[in-house]
Amino acid sequence: MKYRRLGNSGLKVSEISLGSWLTYGKSVEDDIAIKTIRRAYELGINSFDSANVYEQGQGEKVMAKALSVFPRESYVITTKAFWPMGDGPNDRGLSRKHVFEQLHASLKRMELDYVDIFYCHRYDPEAPVEETLRTIDDLIRQGKVLYAGVSEWTAAQIEEAVAVADRYLLDRIVVNQPVYNMLNRYIEPEIIPVSEKYGIGQIVFSPLAQGLLTGKYRGGQIPAGTRASNPEINAWIKELIASGVMAKVDALEDLAGELGITFVEMALAWILRQPNVASALVGASRPDQIEANVKAVDVELSPETFEKIEEILA
Repeated sequence: MKYRRLGNSGLKVSEISLGSWLTYGKSVEDDIAIKTIRRAYELGINSFDSANVYEQGQGEKVMAKALSVFPRESYVITTKAFWPMGDGPNDRGLSRKHVFEQLHASLKRMELDYVDIFYCHRYDPEAPVEETLRTIDDLIRQGKVLYAGVSEWTAAQIEEAVAVADRYLLDRIVVNQPVYNMLNRYIEPEIIPVSEKYGIGQIVFSPLAQGLLTGKYRGGQIPAGTRASNPEINAWIKELIASGVMAKVDALEDLAGELGITFVEMALAWILRQPNVASALVGASRPDQIEANVKAVDVELSPETFEKIEEILA
C-alpha cells in the first residue's frame, strides 16, 4: 500500500480507502462485512469511511466492530452529518444542535472516543457556515474530532468555508469528498484548483461509477445480484446506459485488456494520477474485491495511455 498526505495536513491516508455506503449494515451480512474490512486493513488500508445516515447507523456499527481488534492509532475512521436522522425539524442539516448531537450519537454507536474526520455531508443553506464550523471547531478542541471535512460542496462553498474559518480563527477544512471517476469529472475545472489553493485534499467516492467501470455491465446488461440491481442506484445506472456511455465504457475495458491489467486497476490508477486526490474510496462486498482494488496502487499508466483514455472519453 502507498500513502499520501491529506491536503496540507499532516495526516496520511492509504491511496485506497474503504467505505460502507450501500454495503455494510444492509446488503452484506455482518460476518462477511467484518472479514472484508479486516482484510482491507491487512492489505495496508488505513482509511475507513462511514456516515450516520448509512442504514441509520448500522454501517458505522459494523465498521467500528471490525476495526476494534486493531490499535486505534493505526487507522483513520470518519463519519458525517447532514441528511435526516428522524422526523423532527432539527433532525437534519448542519445546525449546531444537529452536528453536536449526531457526532455524539456516532461515537456512542461506534464505541469510540473520537473520529479522525468529521464531514459536513452536504452544504446546508439554512445553517450559517460560521455556526457549523464553530461547532466542529469546538468538537476538535474537545478531542472528539481531529479534522474537519466537507462532501460535495461547490468551489464557492469551499472558499466560503475557508474565509469564515480564517475570519474567526477556526480550524480549516482539510478534505473534500466528491464524486470523481472517468465518467464524472466535474471537480477538475474549479474544485481541484480551489482545493489546491487552500491545501484541501480529495478523498473521492464512486471511483468505479457504482461498478460501471468494472466491466460487469458490458453491453448494457445488469446481472442479478450486482450493485446496479439495488433499487437505490438502478435508475441511475439505467440512465447512464441509455445515454450511450456504454460504448465508451466497453472501449475503456478493451484498452485495459490491451495493457494487460484489469479495468478496475486502470480506472483507479487513472484517478490516482491526480495529485490533489489523496485516496480513492471504494466499496467492497467480499474480501476478494478489496484485494483486486488495492492492486491499482502499483499500476502506473504511461502518457500514451492517458492520451488514449482521453480520446475514448472525448
